[in-house]
Amino acid sequence: MNSSIYPWHAGAWQQLQVLRERLPHALLFHGEAGTGKAHFIEAFAQSLLCENVRPDGFACGTCASCGWFVQHNHPDYRRVRPEALEDDGAGEGDEGADEGKKGKAAKTPSKDIKIEQIRQLADFMNISTHRQGLRVVVLYPAEALNTPASNALLKTLEEPPPGTVFLLASNGLDRLLPTILSRCRKFALPLPDNAAGQAWLQQQGLGAADADSWLREQGGAPLAALAQSEAGNRDDLELLLGVLARPSAEAALKHADKLSKTALSTLVSWQQRWLYDLLSFKLSGRIRYYPRHQNELAALSATVHTAKLLQAIKSTNERRATSDHPLSPKLFVEAMLLDYTVNCS
Repeated sequence: MNSSIYPWHAGAWQQLQVLRERLPHALLFHGEAGTGKAHFIEAFAQSLLCENVRPDGFACGTCASCGWFVQHNHPDYRRVRPEALEDDGAGEGDEGADEGKKGKAAKTPSKDIKIEQIRQLADFMNISTHRQGLRVVVLYPAEALNTPASNALLKTLEEPPPGTVFLLASNGLDRLLPTILSRCRKFALPLPDNAAGQAWLQQQGLGAADADSWLREQGGAPLAALAQSEAGNRDDLELLLGVLARPSAEAALKHADKLSKTALSTLVSWQQRWLYDLLSFKLSGRIRYYPRHQNELAALSATVHTAKLLQAIKSTNERRATSDHPLSPKLFVEAMLLDYTVNCS
């Protein structure tokens, strides 16, 4: 299997080849964050532009088109993604590859796909192709489209230029305009099973116990698990889970400052998973993300009221939308933990 996609996508790649004969003008690949969707759609883009496609559907890697593609200057290919991903070289925006920014940047790179980026596609789509084949536009993550950009893309999808294929990737279809969804052929990319995910992580150098723990804590997404294992924030995760296991206003205020040094979107994700486990254990006795904290989850589930737990979940989900732009990180964390304490203590 080609190294440009991950082993757990081999079956999906074979299914995708069936669409090649009657390729839709827009394909929307969707699945969990941290599974390699960007690698998958870029491999497919290269194969669509390749002049000597292999029998298995992968690009040959040796023709002129493949040479241009790997050098990021193919004249019939465009990639659209947020400035933040261009700045740090991350894959699909959900892998947690790194959070470092270039120190001399004048401003923080945008995490949105803006209307200017969509408008820049106009000239590209209105000229003939250089190799008498397809022109391909890759866009990810699709949920990063801001409202003006979404509307501009919608107009293009409603009247697609001939010979143009759009390949989009999304971590959550519920965050896209229904009108965009209706104009794309949706294609699901799966998570690996637990054994395959652990095996891949161990090949990357993680021990068996760490591979299992990180994979579970990232919802079965191997790339996200690997990125978190390399981020060096295990202590912060354990600190947060300790506060959540024994909720109190005193603990919330005491640890908010230290926790605010961690990416707030990451903190919110950790709390969302804890709350999912808490609700799941209360209703069914099952734990998905943090099985090593079963005793704490069991004790807390016995005392928390279901209605308040649902309110805590709702509040945490709402905080996810503002976690990238807080007025004060410390105040954000204090408010998040105090709200959790009110509902779960």
